[in-house]
Amino acid sequence: MIVATAGHVDHGKTLLLKALTGVDTDRLPEEKKRGLSIDLGFAYRELPGGDILGFIDVPGHERFVRNMLVGVAAIDFVLFVVAADEGPMPQTAEHLAILDILGIERGAVALTKIDRAEPERIAEVTNQVHEILAPTSLAGLPIFPLSALTGEGVEALDQHLTQAALDIPPRPAGGRFRLAVDRCFTISGTGLVATGTVFSGAIGVGERLVLSPPGIEVRLRSLHAQNRDSQSGRAGQRCALNIAGNVKRADVQRGQWLLEAEVHAPVRRLDARLRVLPETKALRHWTPVHVHIGAVDVTGRLALLRDRSVKPGQTALVQLVLDHEIGALRGDHFVLRDQSAKHTLGGGIILDPFAPARGRARPQRLQYLEAMELESPGKALRAALLARPRDGVDLGRFARAWNLTADEAAALGERSGVVAIGGNDAVGLDSGHWESLRAAVIGAVRDWHRQKPDSAGPSEVALRHTIEEPAGARVFAALIRELAHRKALLRDGAALKLPDHRPEMSAPDAALWKRLEPFLAEGGVRPPRVREVAAELGVDLKVLTAFYGRASRQGLLLPVADNRYFPPAAIGELARIAEDLAGRSPGQTFTAKEYRDATGIGRNLTIEVLEYFDKVKFTARSGDDRRLRRPAAELFPAAGD
Repeated sequence: MIVATAGHVDHGKTLLLKALTGVDTDRLPEEKKRGLSIDLGFAYRELPGGDILGFIDVPGHERFVRNMLVGVAAIDFVLFVVAADEGPMPQTAEHLAILDILGIERGAVALTKIDRAEPERIAEVTNQVHEILAPTSLAGLPIFPLSALTGEGVEALDQHLTQAALDIPPRPAGGRFRLAVDRCFTISGTGLVATGTVFSGAIGVGERLVLSPPGIEVRLRSLHAQNRDSQSGRAGQRCALNIAGNVKRADVQRGQWLLEAEVHAPVRRLDARLRVLPETKALRHWTPVHVHIGAVDVTGRLALLRDRSVKPGQTALVQLVLDHEIGALRGDHFVLRDQSAKHTLGGGIILDPFAPARGRARPQRLQYLEAMELESPGKALRAALLARPRDGVDLGRFARAWNLTADEAAALGERSGVVAIGGNDAVGLDSGHWESLRAAVIGAVRDWHRQKPDSAGPSEVALRHTIEEPAGARVFAALIRELAHRKALLRDGAALKLPDHRPEMSAPDAALWKRLEPFLAEGGVRPPRVREVAAELGVDLKVLTAFYGRASRQGLLLPVADNRYFPPAAIGELARIAEDLAGRSPGQTFTAKEYRDATGIGRNLTIEVLEYFDKVKFTARSGDDRRLRRPAAELFPAAGD
C-alpha cells in the first residue's frame, strides 16, 4: 500500500512520518535548513506479514502544490494532517479539493499537535474536519488525535494503517505497464535509476520499456519495489528502475513515463470530463491553464465542447489542448490550475486521449465521449458502436486508450459481439449494422448488374454513394476489403462485381475487341493512344472512343488518361513497380523521376500513370514524393498474379 500525506504547511506531516517510520523524509539541504518540505520525501515500513508500507511525504506550502500533485497522483491511502492548534487552513482546503478531484476515498485524519491544544479546541477542530470532509470523497474518515512530538496517539494510528494495508484490495492485474517518473539519479556502479509509482501492469528484469514522450527504448537491468530488491514490479508499488540503453541522465525528466511500447502514444489533445470547484470562478472557453496528469505539469488551453463557459460546481465535456505532448490514457485523473499556477480550478478524468482537432463538438463525437464515460471497456465499446454507426470504432485506439493487452482486447471484442473489419487497421462495427451494411452493398452491386449488364460493376466511390446505409469512407473501404477477402465481391480493374457476373458484349464489340486485344497487349506498359489505335486498325475515332468507354465499364480496360487506356495486366505491373520502389525506400515513398527510371515509360506517361494512381487512391502525393495508400493487389488484382 502507498500512503501519501496531505495538509497545510507546518502541520507536522514530516514529523509524523518520522514517528511512524523512523525516517526523516526531508532529504534536501534547503529543507533541513528551512525546516520546510519542498519536494517529495519517501519512507517505508515493514508490516508484520512481510509486506512493505510505502509513504510519500508531500510539501504543504502553496508554492509547492505542483510537487504535492506528483506525490498523490496514484496513491492507495491518504494521511490527511490537520494541526489541532490551528485547525483547517488554506492549504488544508486546497489539498482536500485535489484529493476529491482525484477520487481518493481511503484514508485517515491525523489531528496533530494535541500537546499544544486544550481538549475543547481539539473537539472544535475535530468537528471542523468532519464538516470539511463531508461533501468530498473522503467523508467519514476516522480521526486520530495525536502528538508526533510526545508520541501520544501515534500507536493507534499505526495500528490502523497496518490493518488498512491488510484490508485494501490489490490493484487490478491487467493492462500494460506504466510508471510515472518523479525522480531520476545516477548511482556509481549501478547507473541510471528512475523512480515513480506504477499506475498499471507489471514488469520484470530484462524486459524493454519506452521512455515517453521522447520515445527512447530502454532495458530494465534491475529494480527495487517498495524499497526492496526485486525481480518484478507491479501496479500500486513504488519502484526504482535501473535502466540502460541509448539514454542519458538529461533525457529523463519528472513527468515522463516508463511504459510498454504499445501504450507509447504522446498526444497534445485530450477529451475529458471536467468538474469545476465550487469555490472558484466560472471557466470560459479557451481559458489558459496548467494541466497535471501523473507526474507532469503542462500548460495549455481549455476548450469547452458544449457551452462557452462552465459555472462553479458544474461539470462539462472539455478538450485539453496542450502546449507540449504528454502521455495519458482513459481513466487518468487530471487537475487544472490557473495560468499563474496559484489556484486549483478543478479537474476530472480523461475520456479519450486521441482527441480530434476537427469536429470535436459534433453531436456524434459527444455521444462517443459519453460512451467512454461508462465504467467498463465492455459497456463503453457497446455504447460507442451505437454512437458511431457511420464511422465505426477504431479498435486499436480504443484498446490503447483503455490500456488493454492484446488478449484483453480480443476477449472484449468477442464478448461485445463486435465485427472487426480491415485486418491490422481494424474498425469495429456493431454486428447488426455490419449485416445491414453488407446486405446493402451486395444488393446495390446486384442492382447495378441488372441495370447495366454490359458494365463490369460500379467503382468503390460510385458504390458508396449508391447505398442508403450510413458508412464513412474508412468504414466503407474496410468493408469492401473484407468482402473482397471473403470473395463475396470481386475486383475487376477499378470495378466491383459479384462472383457470378459476366458483362455482356455485343457481337460488333466482341469482333472489335478480338482485333484490339493483341494490339494492346503488344504495347505492354506503354499502350498506344486512342488515335494511334484508330489509325492502325482503320476504325473511326468516335466509334473507337465509344467502344473504349464500354470496354472500361466491363473491366477490360482502365481509363488512365483521356487518350490512353491500359489493360488491367499492364496497370498491375506498373502498380507492382510502385510498390517495390516504396518498399525499398526508408520513408516508404518514391518520386516521379524514380518511377520514370524504374519503368522506362518516359516522363509524360509517368505523370499520367501516377495521377491515375492518385485518383484511384492507390498513392497519395506530398510535394515531390508519393506514398502507397493500400496494397497494389487490393486495387489491381493483376498485380498479385
